[in-house]
Amino acid sequence: MHSPSRKEFVSLTFTGSGNYNNKQWRRQSCWRKWKQLSRLQRNLILFTVALMLVCGIATYPTVTEHFRGLTVVVKEDEGHVLKLVIPEVLPESDKQNQPLVPEPPSEKQKRPPHKRGPPGLQNRLQKKGTGSDIQVKENPIQEAKKADKEKGEKPLVKRGALIEADQATEGGTAKEAENKVAVPAVEQGDHSHEPEFDRLEAVRDAFRHAWKGYKEFAWGQDELRPISKSYGEWFGLGLTLIDALDTMWILNLREEFEEAKTWVSTELSFNKNVDVNLFESTIRILGGLLSTYHLTGDALFLDKAKDIGTRLMPAFNTPSKIPYSDVNIGKGTAHPPRWTSDSTVAEVTSIQLEFRELSRLTQDTRYRAAVDKVMQKVHKLEGKQDGLVPMFINTNSGQFTHLGVFTLGARADSYYEYLLKQWIQGGQKETELLEDYLQALEGVKKNLLKKSSPNSLTFVGELSHGQFSPKMDHLVCFLPGTLALGAHHGLPADHMELAKQLMETCYQMYAQMETGLSPEIVHFNMHEGSIRDVDVKLADRHNLLRPETVESLFYLYRFTKDRKYRDWGWEILQNFNKYTKVSTGGYTSINNVRDPEYPSPRDKMESFFLGETLKYFYLLFSDDPELVSLDKYVFNTEAHPLPIWPSAE
Repeated sequence: MHSPSRKEFVSLTFTGSGNYNNKQWRRQSCWRKWKQLSRLQRNLILFTVALMLVCGIATYPTVTEHFRGLTVVVKEDEGHVLKLVIPEVLPESDKQNQPLVPEPPSEKQKRPPHKRGPPGLQNRLQKKGTGSDIQVKENPIQEAKKADKEKGEKPLVKRGALIEADQATEGGTAKEAENKVAVPAVEQGDHSHEPEFDRLEAVRDAFRHAWKGYKEFAWGQDELRPISKSYGEWFGLGLTLIDALDTMWILNLREEFEEAKTWVSTELSFNKNVDVNLFESTIRILGGLLSTYHLTGDALFLDKAKDIGTRLMPAFNTPSKIPYSDVNIGKGTAHPPRWTSDSTVAEVTSIQLEFRELSRLTQDTRYRAAVDKVMQKVHKLEGKQDGLVPMFINTNSGQFTHLGVFTLGARADSYYEYLLKQWIQGGQKETELLEDYLQALEGVKKNLLKKSSPNSLTFVGELSHGQFSPKMDHLVCFLPGTLALGAHHGLPADHMELAKQLMETCYQMYAQMETGLSPEIVHFNMHEGSIRDVDVKLADRHNLLRPETVESLFYLYRFTKDRKYRDWGWEILQNFNKYTKVSTGGYTSINNVRDPEYPSPRDKMESFFLGETLKYFYLLFSDDPELVSLDKYVFNTEAHPLPIWPSAE
């Protein structure tokens, strides 16, 4: 018997068994050597290994992204199937003709904006009997479409033809990823010279698309947020709906008009504890209701106009009779902004057309009396320079403030517009208004009118304490239309010549941008040797779907019949469709007109896009001079037509 402490074993010998013993020895040897290292040496080795591990993890997405780029997701019965795509290798001759397709930038690496070189002055060829045709280089997507047609193949939907909805930068939410902002370049093409394509119908289609989004996601609210499929509130009074009433009537969209009228009849109430801006509610709500009453003859709209007009009157209860900026239409109280007792000059002098017309219709003189006092006071005020007015006026003292700063842009623009339009509205009898208008135009020519370099574009800058700035707001593009309107009503012919020059400039503010859409503000170059006429600062590159340029194109075409103004307008409408149209309904303002690959939607459709922009597009393309005749109507600054008073009044 063996002792219990003794262990029995069987020894087996294999060829190469020494390798195992060698490995075991090496492990022991490595561990012994590791123990022999100092703590500092071991820490350095561990740090090096950890660093290599981190670098490996960091480079992993780049590798996987390469393989991910070779796959596409195919929906099959709501399931997602990944399929490997082998890129087709083109022959060298085909590569040279293959159009470049812009791709949307990733979040990590946004590609620089697509450049067309310095966007030069667009060349237009004059043709006898047809006005002028715009020669614009087609973008790569349009070239691809043309190539597909020549081959007889179905056009491909390019990746660059969509802006992802989750790229919105203002008020974005997680659910925005469900939508896309449509850029229908492939579907639309250039129809400017296709006789079968109806431009008027294109405007109606644009309105229906915008209305679809508003009706589905923002019905009865102030503004549509098309990407997030929601709405924004300002006054809580259905601003977009009221602003669009007369547009629907003019565009002959009777079904949409009737559903909006039903809402006005059953839902619209001004008996609300809410502060509204006097100027904005006057031009959009009061003006929209008065205009719709005149176009339809329906007393419902006059009753609503009288209601809101009466509720706005407390704004005029100030020591100077210069109105406060804000009114609580439920409480009947008014006040200036929290930060100042000033009102802007444009706001207090651009409510006259509406209140004067309300007095005429209701035979209640207090409405007109209140706004006439404002004009009489401004007429006599000191602080003007050659007829140009400062931007602010104090509601307590009734005096101009912030003296020495003059602009035709924000806070002053519509003062000049309403000088002329009140004179026209009243039958051209109020000579003080005409005198102020003519003097202001001379002040513009003397102080603000300059030429750009290298193409000598005529533009209107700004003046600050004697220093000229080549800054011009898009808002200033109301001026060509206003000048043309004055010339039509008998003012000097050189007003029309200046209107044409400024109209060219306003068009170039669109044409020289990569998206073909104008920024909010531009700065013109005046130095010899400049490469381009227009510079745009990063903070000024947004487009809010504004109407001023289209408005002036309408006036210029109506009075001159030069077809180039229609062609310019058509080009702008196509670019609105290309870069601002949201696939689920509505249009959105954008942040960057310089980047066609990533215009950066803001997720907001202003009410004036329906109230003004699309209305002026329709009137521009209409051949009927009696459709809102400019001998019978004058437009307020929100594009709501009000009648010119008979000479007997």
